[in-house]
Amino acid sequence: MFGLNSDERVITETAAAFAAKRLAPHALDWDAEKHFPVDALREAAELGMGAIYCSEEVGGSGLRRLDAVRIFEELAAADPAIASFISIHNMCAWMIDTYGTPEQRKKWVPSLASMDSIASYCLTEPGAGSDASALRTRAVRDGDSYVLDGVKQFISGAGTSDVYVVMARTGVDGPRGISTFIVEKDTPGLSFGPNEAKMGWNAQPTAQVILEKVRVPADAMLGGADGEGTGFGIAMNGLNGGRINIAACSLGGARTAHEKAAGYVRDREAFGGSLLDEPTIRFTLADMATSLQTSRMMLWRAASALDADDPGKVELCAMAKLYVTDACYDVADSALQLHGGYGYLKEYGLEKILRDLRVHRILEGTNEIMRVVIGRAEAARARAAV
Repeated sequence: MFGLNSDERVITETAAAFAAKRLAPHALDWDAEKHFPVDALREAAELGMGAIYCSEEVGGSGLRRLDAVRIFEELAAADPAIASFISIHNMCAWMIDTYGTPEQRKKWVPSLASMDSIASYCLTEPGAGSDASALRTRAVRDGDSYVLDGVKQFISGAGTSDVYVVMARTGVDGPRGISTFIVEKDTPGLSFGPNEAKMGWNAQPTAQVILEKVRVPADAMLGGADGEGTGFGIAMNGLNGGRINIAACSLGGARTAHEKAAGYVRDREAFGGSLLDEPTIRFTLADMATSLQTSRMMLWRAASALDADDPGKVELCAMAKLYVTDACYDVADSALQLHGGYGYLKEYGLEKILRDLRVHRILEGTNEIMRVVIGRAEAARARAAV
């Protein structure tokens, strides 16, 4: 559980080497220029990172969730924004591979695995964020087609992605009336809002996805005819993996922040010696290191539960997302503080990590919603014990 075998080391080291070579040297420039490095994404896909836990028979890498969280930690150690986008893309690929018809899987997963097709996840709406089951985007059957109308909010990759995995209402109010559709970028009626001016994640575009009488064939419904009404469950199951992946991105960013801080206080002279000799500095480093280790263990536990289809997987993924994204944001904040005024300067890279990690406590279900998920499971366990 705690050591890596030779195959696991190769996977992790491959991700680390790629991130160090292709992401880390450019991360600050991409952030400043708001550049979305599609070429780097496709290079990551050449190493198997485009469909990490999708079936090998359709071009996926066939790896485990446990492998994935290690990969995302390494990618995010170089650039949390790009690592996070690759996570979202992988969630879409997994949804199509897991719930798609044989025809949908053969059509889409190979190009998603190579990232020749880039995917965006479209659940959130202007009036439906945490309460995702209240979404208003509608898909109305019209002969052999569905016509979609609605707006999706805060969509990563909007306008650049080639494939949009869209949750829309096909039936009654509530979660049972939602279905999932695969919408191609050039479909008439599909348009995009302007790129949002964001605090972080500037190296990936975020915008509205606008659907105005977007007509798609009936076989664009994920799962085919049997997929009607299954969309909310598909979206939530996708988010289990999304939550631990995004938490792994927090861990990678925080790990780099900790390394920067340790090096800085080692070399910084004050009060007649190295800052590293000050007990209060060591206490801060100790707390940071402890948070990183506990975060990693929580992630590995949750990922293993997801791999094993453990009955407690939903709660464990929520716990990991809640704890890791909070704790690792605090680690990054402490790292900036240890740099003093220099931490506030862009060239040191700390403020970028802090900005990028902040949104991880909001997306894939806010951390308040994670407490709702965990609390619901705890209440059910307590009642069952009577």
